[in-house]
Amino acid sequence: MGMVHRVLLICLLTFCFAILFNHQTRAQSCGNTAEGFPAWLEDFKREARANGISQRTIERSLTDVRYARKTIRADRGQKSFRLSLDQFMKKRGADTIVKRGRKLKDENASLLSRIERRYGVPPGILMAIWGMETGFGRFSGNQPVIPAVATLAYDCRRSDFFKRELYAALELVERRILTPEQMRGAGHGEIGQTQFLPSSYLKYAVDGDGDGKKNLIASRPDALASTANFLLAHGWRRGAGYQPGEPNFAAIKGWNAASVYQQAIAIIAARIDS
Repeated sequence: MGMVHRVLLICLLTFCFAILFNHQTRAQSCGNTAEGFPAWLEDFKREARANGISQRTIERSLTDVRYARKTIRADRGQKSFRLSLDQFMKKRGADTIVKRGRKLKDENASLLSRIERRYGVPPGILMAIWGMETGFGRFSGNQPVIPAVATLAYDCRRSDFFKRELYAALELVERRILTPEQMRGAGHGEIGQTQFLPSSYLKYAVDGDGDGKKNLIASRPDALASTANFLLAHGWRRGAGYQPGEPNFAAIKGWNAASVYQQAIAIIAARIDS
């Protein structure tokens, strides 16, 4: 091969590698504005198909998904976790949660006793989480989950974390556990009466009412039993304390990373259990 031909071949190979590299870079990119979201989503669809998600699920779940500006505003505006403990308790209505939680504890005594026998988690913790997250199921959010987690997967702040949640949401659809239409929740893609992220739904949801389904949206027994299962999986020890410094406080940390939230749950739960 002559020198000219070798130079041309090297240039051609260099050009091809540049195209491949640019495509891979584009496919892995993130963004902090809506501008690049459509291209990112198309790349993700191809990636999801290559990773085993069916075309049916991709089309059903991701067709016409738009950048969720409301989700981004919520993600940027989480100011309550910066409050003092007293301020946080007042803002979240701790006294109301305790009062309502005690009443619901009595009304659901049989269910809660059954859950405690199986998982070792006392009623107060479940009532505190249930009340704190959705006002005991009264409002679990109305935002479509898949656009929310897709937007956060594209967003540069925590793209790897929420890309896993997006795959988990698709898996919920793939396994016919939930439909995209059923998946409506809070700003970050939390689902159901105690607000499970899609990956936690896959891992920890259980059938608490014996109907053969795991419905954390409509079934109170499923939601509460699944919450207890989550805590058990995160180290909950039957009969141990759950205040700061006690063994089961670590399981509360597994539920939510915010220190002020963890302390509030422990306090509210103790008041309900007392």
